[in-house]
Amino acid sequence: MRSLLALVTASACLCLAGLAVAQPVGQFPFALTREGQMLGGVEGEVAFFKGLAYAAAPVGPLRWRPPEATAESSEMRTAYEFGAPCVQPSWSGASEDCLTLNVFRPFGVDGPLPVMVFIHGGAFVGGTANDPLFDGARLAQAGVILVTVNYRLGVLGWLAHPALSESGSGNYGLMDQVAALRWVHDNIAAFGGDPGNVTLFGGGAGATSIALLMLCGEARGLFQKVILQSLPGRVRLRSRQEAEAWGLQFVATLGPDGTDPRGIALAQLLAAESKLLAKSPHGFAPTIDGSLVTEDIAAGFVAGHESRIPLIIGANDDETGFDSEQEVAEALASSGATPEQLRKLYPDLARPSDLAARAYTDRVFSEPVRLLARLHAATGAPTFRYRFAYVPEARRASPEGGHGRELQFIFGAEGVPGAGILSRRDREIASRMRAYWINFAKSGDPNGPELPHWNAAADRDRLLLIANDRIASGDDPFAERLDRLADESRK
Repeated sequence: MRSLLALVTASACLCLAGLAVAQPVGQFPFALTREGQMLGGVEGEVAFFKGLAYAAAPVGPLRWRPPEATAESSEMRTAYEFGAPCVQPSWSGASEDCLTLNVFRPFGVDGPLPVMVFIHGGAFVGGTANDPLFDGARLAQAGVILVTVNYRLGVLGWLAHPALSESGSGNYGLMDQVAALRWVHDNIAAFGGDPGNVTLFGGGAGATSIALLMLCGEARGLFQKVILQSLPGRVRLRSRQEAEAWGLQFVATLGPDGTDPRGIALAQLLAAESKLLAKSPHGFAPTIDGSLVTEDIAAGFVAGHESRIPLIIGANDDETGFDSEQEVAEALASSGATPEQLRKLYPDLARPSDLAARAYTDRVFSEPVRLLARLHAATGAPTFRYRFAYVPEARRASPEGGHGRELQFIFGAEGVPGAGILSRRDREIASRMRAYWINFAKSGDPNGPELPHWNAAADRDRLLLIANDRIASGDDPFAERLDRLADESRK
């Protein structure tokens, strides 16, 4: 039923679809999937298919249930526009009908091509695959197919509650991601992709999701390589009992009619979610449900339960973005060390904000990333670790937190929200970063011609340092202080 990417002329498309197509007359990309005939668009050298439904809309009786397959169809559908972002309090144009993905591929290039699937971050309560920052044109131009995925967020994606237990309480966002990967496995050949060469990548909440998918039996075989960017690898997940107790408290705040969550109006849910997030930004997140998620990430890697596949893992040199002195104070307090201890650990830093940023980054990201890299390398799987310390030239006069900064360099986006204009040197770094990611997606090895060699992390504490003055592979210069943090975590 499925075929490789077919090309049809604009006139043929108009006859088939009976639509007034806005693109210039010429060839249009066309793909035949289980859900029907998909007509995409072209910009430059890149073909795109936007807003493709990978599951039925989770609305009405399907709210807080595992995603269900869409119906088969013989209709011709256009895929020129993004679907709606998933519901989140800060996004007015969001919708519950949001289980869509976007496909970008080089136009006029035969497959099968390697596939990269991006899972966006946003602390599990925000974000969208439709963000202009995640435009897939640069990656597609380099010869890969990029897929970006929307999944349920916040209260609709992660609420655990006894009344929802019959459908697997909580983790609906993770269920969505598994469904999207199944869709890719079943359909990507229709777009010229290789379903046997799929690489997952993402940062923050996206990286946490991917690490859990590495430990998830239902996702086995749906991807062959992984890139984990800025993963808080020692994060402790709630147990199902804890999550459902918390969910009961949340629903109770909605009043006497809130005993069954499915009967609560969406506006009321979002209002309550907004109040909760103002007090506790990590209120909604994956939980250990005993089926899809059975253990914390670090525990799973210690036991060697993760998929033993090629891995790139790393973090940024500064993963913070403090907006107030209160946030600085909270970060210092959460470090578990006195100011005097922190100054001994970081003798080159004096300002409280700098100490807080370094302590937070090392404790939450740098040390856990090193731990997971060591554990995964010990299984014999190819493992490559990095630290991204490059600051765009325009920002060096007033440095700020860098969580997610590497994403602009990988996607090559400029002049869109969250991404400034890159200098010539910035673009050189971006080109090399993108080349490492693409080489890895193609072969499982990031190295290639004209790139500084990246040593695997198999035997020693090796990483690739991407800094303002160089890109070089070598021993971790911060190994000693990370050793201290590792010792503290074992106490």
